[in-house]
Amino acid sequence: MTTRRSGAEHLASLNDGRALYYRGALVTDLTQHVAFRNTAASAAGLYDFQARPENVEKMTFASPDTGKRISRMWELPESYEQLTRRRAALEAWAETHCGFLGRGPDHVASCIAGMAMGMPVWEAWDRKRAGVVWDYYRYARDNDLYLTYVIINPQADRGKGTAEQADDLVLRLVDEDAGGITVRGAKMLATSAIMANEVFCTCIQPLRPGVDEAYAMSFAIPLNTKGVKTLSRKSYEEGATSQFDNPLSSRFDENDAVMWFEDVKIPWDRVFINRDTAMCGAQFHGTPAHVYQNYQSQIRLMVKLRFLAGLAHKVAEINGTLVFPQVREILGQLAAEVAMVEGMVAGMEAKGSHHGKYFIPDRHLMYAAQTLTQQLYAKVLNTLRELSGGGMIMLPSGIEDFANPELRDLIGKTQRSSSASSEERVKFFRLAWDAVGSEFASRHAQYEMFYAGAPMVPKGHSFRTYDWGRATGMVDRVLSGYALPNAGRTNKKATTGHS
Repeated sequence: MTTRRSGAEHLASLNDGRALYYRGALVTDLTQHVAFRNTAASAAGLYDFQARPENVEKMTFASPDTGKRISRMWELPESYEQLTRRRAALEAWAETHCGFLGRGPDHVASCIAGMAMGMPVWEAWDRKRAGVVWDYYRYARDNDLYLTYVIINPQADRGKGTAEQADDLVLRLVDEDAGGITVRGAKMLATSAIMANEVFCTCIQPLRPGVDEAYAMSFAIPLNTKGVKTLSRKSYEEGATSQFDNPLSSRFDENDAVMWFEDVKIPWDRVFINRDTAMCGAQFHGTPAHVYQNYQSQIRLMVKLRFLAGLAHKVAEINGTLVFPQVREILGQLAAEVAMVEGMVAGMEAKGSHHGKYFIPDRHLMYAAQTLTQQLYAKVLNTLRELSGGGMIMLPSGIEDFANPELRDLIGKTQRSSSASSEERVKFFRLAWDAVGSEFASRHAQYEMFYAGAPMVPKGHSFRTYDWGRATGMVDRVLSGYALPNAGRTNKKATTGHS
């Protein structure tokens, strides 16, 4: 069996003439650029991983239209068994990067798949646009595309609404004709745009009817579309001098970017929504899209937390503190917290239900997991810092120190462990620092803090989707089972006139 896309084919697809800018210059070949090449190779490695003979059955399924093997990220499960089989594939993918590719190809694919599962919502609104959504899902699926998205606006003045921002800031409709719509302005946060093929562009933030129609759009286009400019943030990969010194940031810096649309023409066969504020929200919350994409993010985070728990246990092993009861207590607490996330992912699946013919994870458990993990990630990092002490800081300046015989001898004397050689100790704590304290790690701390939006967002979703009726119903049943003793009877003493 062969798969639709290989790693080499994916890398080749990235040199498509896109306008990617870095440090004041246009990047002509991102697959060879010092700021992007290793992460692009890691993305390509995901496609090679699923193409391995031993992985094809687990990681892929046959396209209903072409029969070719494509990633399970595009699968639309119709049963609990199919949902968990798809999760196993996404979990295996996440383990290849330890959860540090926050927007791997399976994230936005899950969003588009969730939109496709909500076809009745689209058809009830506009059958023609529904056809465009379905056709795009099939196109992206059968070409195994890597998609990113830009669904929030630049921060600018948060005290003003979308329409009150400067005309040249937020992406807006500037024209439409028989050929399509023309848009201008900025969107963010184009995480992984450097290694994606296309971008899904819309607005997930609330829009006001009668005011924000010019901003109420939804479409998908190739990243090399004329007029689209991608402005990358600083690359942490560029500053990673070696894999030994920076084992994570040298390979998994997925990058983030602002996207600027300079009078970009979007053909109608790529336009999902135009000038409809209500449908911009319904595409996420009226269909399984929002649940499905964030279920994927919890699978990835589950793997990432599992990796961080492994780092914590290894810290105790190397420092010789695993025998201390207080350290075992800390690790036991950490293990319980990580297991809680794993249990919630399993619970989302077990408590899932049908949306039409499709089986989707439980909505409230997903939002509950997002609420709790926003708080948990920083706590896990702090636990690792407490266990490590100065071990992650007092390390050689770089691999060059090992090349100097005198310094290598001193490293052997000063970097000691009862369970690892000096080289192994340095190697491990370099990994731990890259996960916890480096600039790359700090970006991930910020990223996970706001992955689900500002903290009030998942909490609000959790409030709206919880079964309050069942909870308060029990309270009401208890209250209805008793009353004030002698309630309703006349107090004889009070009515006789005696003082």
